[in-house]
This record gives sequence, C-alpha cells and structure tokens, in this order.
Amino acid sequence: MDYQVHTLANGIRILFKHSPSTITHCCFVVNAGSRDEPEQKEGLAHFIEHLVFKETEKRSTSQILNRLELVGADLNAYTTKEYTCIHASLLKQHLERTIDLFEDILFHSTFPEDEMEKERGVILDEIASYLDQPEEAIQDDFEELLFKDHPIGKNILGTPETVSAFDKADIKNFMAATYNTSEMVFGVFGDYDLNKLIKLFEKYFGWIPANNAVKTRIAPIANAGKELILHKPISQTHCITGSSAYPSKHEKRYGLLLLNNLLGGMGMSSRLNLEIREKHGIAYTIESNYTSFSDTGIFSIYFGTDTEKADKAMRLVNKELKKLRDNKLGTLQLQQAKQKFIGQIALAEENRMSLIIGMSKSLLDFGEVDSLEQIFAKINAVTADELLDISNEIFDVSSMTTLLFEPKE
Repeated sequence: MDYQVHTLANGIRILFKHSPSTITHCCFVVNAGSRDEPEQKEGLAHFIEHLVFKETEKRSTSQILNRLELVGADLNAYTTKEYTCIHASLLKQHLERTIDLFEDILFHSTFPEDEMEKERGVILDEIASYLDQPEEAIQDDFEELLFKDHPIGKNILGTPETVSAFDKADIKNFMAATYNTSEMVFGVFGDYDLNKLIKLFEKYFGWIPANNAVKTRIAPIANAGKELILHKPISQTHCITGSSAYPSKHEKRYGLLLLNNLLGGMGMSSRLNLEIREKHGIAYTIESNYTSFSDTGIFSIYFGTDTEKADKAMRLVNKELKKLRDNKLGTLQLQQAKQKFIGQIALAEENRMSLIIGMSKSLLDFGEVDSLEQIFAKINAVTADELLDISNEIFDVSSMTTLLFEPKE
C-alpha cells in the first residue's frame, strides 16, 4: 500500500494515499476517546465531538454545517473508546475548503452556553433512544460488566447525570489533557501532488502550538466468569457472552481475527449462523465480534431469540466453542477460512473512507501502515496449532462473562 507521511513541526501528521479520482475522502483522527475521561465525566469526549460542529470564532453553526454541504460534500464524526474522528467526502477541488473547516472547528470552537444546552438535550435523547434498542444496549452493558469500574467499560454516550453536568471548563481541560498534537493524523485519499498538500497543511495547521500532553491509560482487568440476568420490557431474550482478548499489538491478534470470522463473522456461512439459524432456526441474528484496544480486547457472541429457546441456543453456542477447543482445523478447513477472510478484507478496501480512517488509526497505533500483502501474509502464517491454542485460551466457557436481557414477567 503506497502512502506518504509528512510531520509538521507541532507533531501533527499528514497521511496521504494517492487515488486518481474526482472524489476525495479525508479524516482527522485524534488519539483521545471515552476511556480518557476523568471519573464522573463519562460522555465528555462524545459531547465535544458534537460541539465542534457548533460556533467557532469566525463561523456560526449554520455556516459550519453549510460550508461543505453547499458543495455537495458529506461531513460527519464519531467517538470511540480510544479515538475521536471527523471525516468528509468531497469533490477534489474542495479540499482546501475542507482543511480550512477542520482547522476551524478543531482549534477555534467557542463552545457557547446556548449550543451546549441544545446538544445536551440531543445527547440525552440519543441515550434514551439507545436504551430502547436492546440489541444495542446489551453491548454497552456487557462491556461495563466485563470491565467493571474501569473507564474502558463505560458507555461512550455517558449517563444522563454526567451529560447534564458538563461545563465549558470540563471541555477545555479534557482537550488540553488529551489532544496531543503528536497523536493527531489528517488522512487524505485523493488525486493531489504531495508538495502542494504539504503547503496547504502548513498554511492551516502549521501555526498550531505543540501540545505534548501525556495520557495515563491503565490496562483493565476483566471481571471474568460472571453472569447477570436483567429483566426488561422486551419481547425476546437477548444474550451476549464473551471475555477479554488480545490488544491490538498482540502477536496472536490475527489468529483470533481469523477464528472470529470462522465462528460468527460476516456472511451466512459462519459456523454459528449455520448451526443456530440455518439448522435449528432459533435465532434471527447470531454473531461474534472481536475488538482490540491498545492494552486489551473484547471477544463476544451475541444472539436474540424467543425466551423458551434461549437455553438451547446457549448450548449450541457452547458446542461450537468446544469444537474449536478440542479439534484442530484440517488443512482444507484452514485454507478455506483464510481464503474467505482475505477475500472479505480485500472487498472492504473498496470502502475508501473506511480505508483512510483505518490507515490513520494504524499510523497512530503502530507508526506505520501495513499493505494488503503484509496483512494477507500475517493471516496465511497462522497455523492450525496456533488456532487451537487461541481457542483454548479465549473460548474457555468457565471464564466467560455472560449478560442476558429477559422479558419482564
């Protein structure tokens, strides 16, 4: 994967990947997320992400929102446990307009009280809406159960109590403490000359003072082997079971990614989908997920089903996990699993916005970006013996944490 990186004097990096297209995709990724929030300030990183689209020193809210939409561009943002990301897709001739806007909202936002109150209400509605979706809410509750009392287990949206209490000082303090300029990457995927790009970035971002704030992230200890049943005003049982897993730099990460895809990843041919949905017809949705963070990870399996079928579904899940713990994959099974996973990764690269965001995060995490060939080589290097070891380490049912949402009587 050919890409180029230029570092400004303040530490902000520009990551550029050339593409002969009239469409440009760009993103600004900051290595600061919800896990970096102080105690009792849960939801602050997400609150800031909302507020940067409000007033700045030179633009009103409507001017910010119209700046790119008037030229047909798409502007959006999101917050995760470890990142804040602003991104835009646009016609290539509007890149300077986009760079100007990103610099303005990230470094000149004024966070006026009236806009804070409006967004407070919007986020409180977002929290309420989320709670009405059990298949979404159970994911957050599971992470809180797994990493109890640790910031990485807290809900990204925060709580009504914390969101209601934020003030401008909280915003300023959080940004000063976490928005380290050497942990910022502006990614561009488009048809440009690198030297001209560098001049643009020097013009808009070169003046920004370096911020060398050092974050203290403490690795969480999983609350292993717990089970919790909560009764909700719902019609089905929702279940999520899982455990802590490997962090993003762990040597076994690609093995677990491969196993996760085989077990319950994308497509209809995963083992869990074939067994529980196709063969027994007892769950509309069943999937597994593996998410890695800088110092830990989460592996989980989720399904929703009629309450009377939940026990059977769980038995079938455990049966599939036992197969992977007890039986080494055969040569053909392993090769097919690798081909499927590699094909899915290659197809995902066609989503160019996801690609440039992923490259930017990789630069933040690893200081480099692997090419597709390097990624495929790591997947192909995984052996059946390694997968068996990983299965016995991660898929140990006795150490898994389980959360169930059951209908109220």
